[in-house]
Amino acid sequence: MENVFSKRTQDEVYMMHALSLAGRARGRTNPNPMVGAVLVKDGKIVGEGWHHKAGTPHAEVHALQMAAEKARGSTLYVTLEPCSHYGKTPPCADAVIEAGIKKAVIAIKDPNPLVAGQGIEKLQTAGIEVTVGVCAEEARNLNEVFFKYIQTHQPFVLLKTAMTLDGKIATTSGNSRWISNESSRQYVHELRNTHDAIVVGIGTVLKDDPMLNTRLKSGENHDPVRVILDRQLQIPPTSQIVCSARKQQTIVVCAFHPEEKKKRALEAAGIEILEVPSTDQGVDLHFLLKELGKREICSLLIEGGGEVYASFLRERLVDKICWFIAPKIFGGKMAPGPIGGVGVDLVEDAVAIERMTLQWFGHDLCIMGYPCYKK
Repeated sequence: MENVFSKRTQDEVYMMHALSLAGRARGRTNPNPMVGAVLVKDGKIVGEGWHHKAGTPHAEVHALQMAAEKARGSTLYVTLEPCSHYGKTPPCADAVIEAGIKKAVIAIKDPNPLVAGQGIEKLQTAGIEVTVGVCAEEARNLNEVFFKYIQTHQPFVLLKTAMTLDGKIATTSGNSRWISNESSRQYVHELRNTHDAIVVGIGTVLKDDPMLNTRLKSGENHDPVRVILDRQLQIPPTSQIVCSARKQQTIVVCAFHPEEKKKRALEAAGIEILEVPSTDQGVDLHFLLKELGKREICSLLIEGGGEVYASFLRERLVDKICWFIAPKIFGGKMAPGPIGGVGVDLVEDAVAIERMTLQWFGHDLCIMGYPCYKK
């Protein structure tokens, strides 16, 4: 088999390694980006590191600490422009300069207005040779959540669903367990593990009584914040969501001025009640995303149901899809499909999916892609 790096330049090989390091902290650095750094001297890696968690040292610092004196005169490969401002940690650009780095190869500029080229300028002013744009597309894709959040202050939205080969999410009797296989379901838990929050509608809660937590067989389990769209506060006090609210942060989203008795009971159980404006179709999703952004929720996983999917798509709020197709056929005119709502009248009005990638989970096919909305 041909080596995947055989057609890459040496700079790209080192940068891809830095990107691989950065990805180890997926879902753990929000609201910061994932960043990896590699120090190379005389053709050998002398230091490497990645940003582990917001508030902790950045990737460059870890790499410099590993390299120690060998850092002087070396080349730094870093997946995002070194920061130039004081936040929870000192500026990385200053640390790079003080370490005596000779050259910096940067994948992409930082879109954060507090940085936005200032880190690069600081390095150049100090006499460090700077190259920008090596593996830029890969670097942007890695931090698509960060780029969306830092530019809009709203979370990146991933829609996840699963259906049969004939486009059904349940049989005519309503049975739906399980459409996808065990391997696919484990991957869904990996998605939960790396997302800040998970969203479902009240219909899903009433039908399935889910926990919406993370259940990975190995490694660290991170439970996302549960966001339940429940305009009239119909969620049962005996549901698993309510009963576990003190163990897993939960936000129930309802219309303004809900029934006070219901509200007090849910708050007493440990649930945050978020009142938002209503529309004819449900809660105001644009308002909701702004509110979640204020809480530093940077990534949002939508897991159901069909009306919720339709609402997010109608409002053009879905940034990416994760669509499982299982090799099963249910049939039945009344068997439901994954997307509710009223749909479109014309084929040309359909939401097209671009930049698709395919992955197999056993016999299940998973399609990842990005919606392209009509202007």
